Amino acid sequence: MGKLAFFFKRLIRMDWKAMWKTTKILKQRSGKSRLWLLWDMLRCAVKYNAGYVDYKIAQMYRLTDEQKITQITRGLSNTIVRRMNDKAYWYLFDDKATFNELFKDEVGRDWMKVSADTDPETFRAFLQKNPDIIAKPLEGSSGVGIERYTADCWQGRETDFLRELVDKQTGIIEERVIQHPRMMEMCPTSVNTIRIATLLGDKKQGIVYAFLRIGNGNVMDNVDQGGMAARVDLDSGKLLTVGADKQGNTFAEHPITHTPILGFEVPFFEEAKAMCINAAQKVPQMRFVAWDVAITEKGPVFIEGNSFPSHAVPQFAAHYPDGIGIMREFREFIDI
Repeated sequence: MGKLAFFFKRLIRMDWKAMWKTTKILKQRSGKSRLWLLWDMLRCAVKYNAGYVDYKIAQMYRLTDEQKITQITRGLSNTIVRRMNDKAYWYLFDDKATFNELFKDEVGRDWMKVSADTDPETFRAFLQKNPDIIAKPLEGSSGVGIERYTADCWQGRETDFLRELVDKQTGIIEERVIQHPRMMEMCPTSVNTIRIATLLGDKKQGIVYAFLRIGNGNVMDNVDQGGMAARVDLDSGKLLTVGADKQGNTFAEHPITHTPILGFEVPFFEEAKAMCINAAQKVPQMRFVAWDVAITEKGPVFIEGNSFPSHAVPQFAAHYPDGIGIMREFREFIDI
């Protein structure tokens, strides 16, 4: 989709109230007037296919045009995904049960689908074997609908519990992953996952970026659920940046555990990279996939794969203090 076509499509669907509210937030951060910020947002929308969320996350008000052009914005991200990923194969990643079956060796844990047709005895046997579970909708993103349950939630009332899960539109339950003790030191309330993006490009194939998602007291590590993220060095597995959340707050150490973030080394990172690179070859029609990887005491396991990777978190302003976005990384793999 061309820049002008994307701009007018976004213009029609624009949440102007939210956009104006964003200018208020950014005025406090930047000291610039709301009208100047609104004008610059619209200019960036036309010139760089940037939405107001792109503008906020990358703090584009502080960037020169030479820096702005290095940002992967929503419009460009959508183009890359549709160019690299055959939509006929998205379901292999979007449906969590299908993903778990396809990558069962890399998932490495018990799971089962649940529905109104689930056999109560099979369900009861699963719960007896797995007293700590994660329940998820079959499809969805941003951690929506994901909950943790332990045996005290269903003991003696398994049939009722099954009905409650179905009513909540839960589609799959899984044995809860127990993360590596070092990852537990960062945040024990959530499984802190590494998002590793593989790109089977025309110039090069491999990993284009990685970042660690860190919980902040909730069950989920997702930034949409209050978590934060820090960029991972692809060679060393160490965190290159401070943590940053969706609101633009930064953290030199975890606010709950006080574990230092900058320089933290992810265990089994080489193994995690190898697992993702190998898995990427299994569905070559999906050339750009973001893998969410948990680290256990025995090594890496998949939590899920994403058919439409978000461009936003990798470009939190705190991850690129020089103002140069991730365009340069992508250009090593494909022509943009």
